[in-house]
Amino acid sequence: MPTNKLEYSPVQCTNRLLATEDALYVLGSRWTIRVMIGILGGHRRFNELQRAVKGISAKMLSSELKKLEENHLVERTVFADQIPVIVEYIPTEYSESLKEIITALSKWGANHRKKITTDN
Repeated sequence: MPTNKLEYSPVQCTNRLLATEDALYVLGSRWTIRVMIGILGGHRRFNELQRAVKGISAKMLSSELKKLEENHLVERTVFADQIPVIVEYIPTEYSESLKEIITALSKWGANHRKKITTDN
């Protein structure tokens, strides 16, 4: 009879740890998922993103956007023919793979908040 208990062989455990470390390397900073939510939510320009992601500094947002670009999650598009020059950060097709993860985290977070506020 199946149980809800997760059990892994040593090799499976090692592989899951490595894969999780890779994911956390890309997504594990305080701001990365928040910035991606902003971008996936339609905020494309730097100042829009900074307003949407409360508390992030311009320096940190710039760093996060560079990291997301390096990891093929956003594409930086410069419209040099505009005055002033417009820069937009567009989600890539690959970034769509994060939606399921973000949704799962959001659901878990809402349930967790409910649990800790009702259990007290």
